[in-house]
Amino acid sequence: MYDMDDLIQLSALQHYAFCPRQCALIHIEQVWSESVLTAEGRLMHDHVHDEKRESRRDVRIEHGVPLRSLRLGLIGKADVIEFHRSEEGRWVPYPVEYKRGKPKRDECDRIQLCAQALCLEEMLNVSVPEGALFYGRTRHRLDVAFSDALRKETEAAALKTRELIASGKTPAPVYAKRCEQCSLMESCLPRTVQKKRTVRGYISRMVREP
Repeated sequence: MYDMDDLIQLSALQHYAFCPRQCALIHIEQVWSESVLTAEGRLMHDHVHDEKRESRRDVRIEHGVPLRSLRLGLIGKADVIEFHRSEEGRWVPYPVEYKRGKPKRDECDRIQLCAQALCLEEMLNVSVPEGALFYGRTRHRLDVAFSDALRKETEAAALKTRELIASGKTPAPVYAKRCEQCSLMESCLPRTVQKKRTVRGYISRMVREP
């Protein structure tokens, strides 16, 4: 169990799963770059959080719900929590995370959503079997089942993210196609920095050779 003063942001798991260097730039170096894309995403989240509570016959909807897990050391906020009435009359939490873009090939968004579910399970002492990701670009809602494999991957990501932040060290850049989607591209400079490191390594090897 972690103390309240030792919790890390739940969103850091998504950043780490997408790219450890991005996570370090944001949560260690406090680097942030506002762009059209990030502004659109921020406005989407603000709009969702400001929505009023909704209630239907078998669904209750809460917006901007605070979350925490002392077991995993996480704190954050869910965009939306739908409470679905089960056949037994119980209200089952169903987290919904809003994303500005479109579904990603990796698991970073699913990990963030699963972390929200793990927080809810600890806070409410209930089982949260599934949730959803809503993507603004496609206007599509993607259902996500919280399988044992995804839960283990999420818990591992929480531990690795905490270790990275505690180390205070930013990983070296490794350019990949996903870099083009990152708002920190100009701050990270993966192509330039990686190229400099490669040249430096080449010269160093040449000097050491007899």
